[in-house]
Amino acid sequence: MKEINALKDKIASFPKSPGVYLMKDVARKIIYVGKANDLKSRVMSYFTGKDTRPMAPFLMVRVYDIEFINTATPKEALILENNLIKRHHPRYNVTLRDDKTYYHLSLDPTEKYPRLQLVRKRLNNAALYFGPYPSGLAAKETLRFAQEIFPLRTCRNRDFQLRSRPCLEYQIGKCPAPCKGLIDKEAYGKLVKGVIAFLQGRRRELIADLKKQMVEASESLCYEEAARLRDRIAALEHALEKQNVDWGADKDQDVVGLYEQDNHFQLCILFVRGGKLLGSKSFVEVKTKTDAAEVISSCLTQYYDGEVMIPDEIIIPCRLPDEEVIIEWLTEKRNKKVILTLPAIGIKYSLLEMANENARNVWEAAHRKEEQKVSSLQILQEKLSLTKVPKRIECYDISNISGTSAVGSMVVLQDGEPDKKSYRQYRIKSLSEPDDYGMMHEVLSRRFAHTENLPDLVVVDGGKGQLNVALSVFKDLKIRLDVIGLAKEERSFISGRGITKKKASKSEDRVYLPGRKDAVYLSAWPQALRLLQQVRDEAHRFAVSYHHQIKRKDDLKSVLDGIADVGEVRKKILLKHFGSVKGARKASLDELQKVPGIGKALAENIYNELRSRKQ
Repeated sequence: MKEINALKDKIASFPKSPGVYLMKDVARKIIYVGKANDLKSRVMSYFTGKDTRPMAPFLMVRVYDIEFINTATPKEALILENNLIKRHHPRYNVTLRDDKTYYHLSLDPTEKYPRLQLVRKRLNNAALYFGPYPSGLAAKETLRFAQEIFPLRTCRNRDFQLRSRPCLEYQIGKCPAPCKGLIDKEAYGKLVKGVIAFLQGRRRELIADLKKQMVEASESLCYEEAARLRDRIAALEHALEKQNVDWGADKDQDVVGLYEQDNHFQLCILFVRGGKLLGSKSFVEVKTKTDAAEVISSCLTQYYDGEVMIPDEIIIPCRLPDEEVIIEWLTEKRNKKVILTLPAIGIKYSLLEMANENARNVWEAAHRKEEQKVSSLQILQEKLSLTKVPKRIECYDISNISGTSAVGSMVVLQDGEPDKKSYRQYRIKSLSEPDDYGMMHEVLSRRFAHTENLPDLVVVDGGKGQLNVALSVFKDLKIRLDVIGLAKEERSFISGRGITKKKASKSEDRVYLPGRKDAVYLSAWPQALRLLQQVRDEAHRFAVSYHHQIKRKDDLKSVLDGIADVGEVRKKILLKHFGSVKGARKASLDELQKVPGIGKALAENIYNELRSRKQ
């Protein structure tokens, strides 16, 4: 490590101006990025003890070098710091990670007949976006309710343009069929304005407008339209009655809640729109030896730098040293004034307390889940007599139909969670006849020919037969691993009329252990059993999906292979032109001749071959 005095001498030449400083370790890797209004004073505070954060002394023993980047203003320093954190992912910076995906509802008002759709990303600058929603379920429920009240079209633009007659949605009263001109543009525009007002939270204003429209329709003797408006009003009023969290304001607010325990920080944001609490969003727990102000500051710069709505006001749980710079940056991004508020009393304080409580509940729920996973793994070690806690579990399954397109799968649980990067798929090469044992032998032999990153526990989907296959492979390869078989089997129940067999349910899964005659039942420890069922079901899903993928390719080969002058290029052309092998098989001779690269003679050959082969 460089001498402290040498670093101090270097810092003495730093400018007393805004900028960003980068701390590096002995390997020249950036371990911390910070910003400052006065670079020289800020960096020197690490050496003089003026930086009282718990992280400061911990960080300084790892710092080998410090560099800086000058900026013109503190706001530019804020933006640069955020970009550098995103680029380098320094170990000791606060990095905000979502525990959920953003969901929005989108509507493009520039379309002649707009539709409402669920999206993950903002791709169309002309479109309106509503959200974010805390989950896909919440977004889909909002979409369903909005479509029920304001029946906009749901079909894609291509389907809308090519439709020859109204679809089923029209028949059941869920679409006014603008595709066939059964509703004029003005009437459809009213539906669009209504759904926008609904999603923007202007529901009372919307109800008043709908009541006015209902009276006008009734006076014009349009009773069916008046009845539809009446039903729409009733649904909206019912939704308003269910909205029991109404703060009586008309501004949009985000409320940042924070829970802290032993250098662990949990963040949660409540979304208040038009005075109504519409949802929340939590983030992955942050572990760092810093203070709450730095966590909140990092949260604001990283979260609002994404594709999210910036509200009129953001309620925060503590004062920030760079508060004025953040306000300036947010205001510039929004093109409208943004306020940061730390309330002490009143409604805003109640909202902040609610956000903090939500953050605490998220933290406690996550830790309970973590404790349950650890407990489940410990139970598996104890009840299955394993040599160690099974932190890494690998499970294997075979999928085939009468030996054809046979595949194997390997899925991995690391500390009780799926490690999808470690999943593997195997195409069975040595067997073409049905032989689950032989196929399992091949998959395990191929996997354990490489001994890096060996699992703590191997699970094979099946009973004693599959277990013995695994033991045989490990014996041949001279590998010592814990291995079990997990199988659903029939259990026999004796009734008055004799023996009745019943298909085992999930709770009746049997675990087979090496050297033990009788199976073990884990139904008394449901959390541990559920962990094994999870990895077994995931292995089965992964194997079946790969089997279907391989079978589709094999089906394509079985139909088009062997036809003279039809190679890989022409097979792709035919598949792209007709959409599927089925489409090519149904094509007429004239349609085949029109395919680019397929002449008359070849079209006749393909036509005859496809009809002569049995499917």
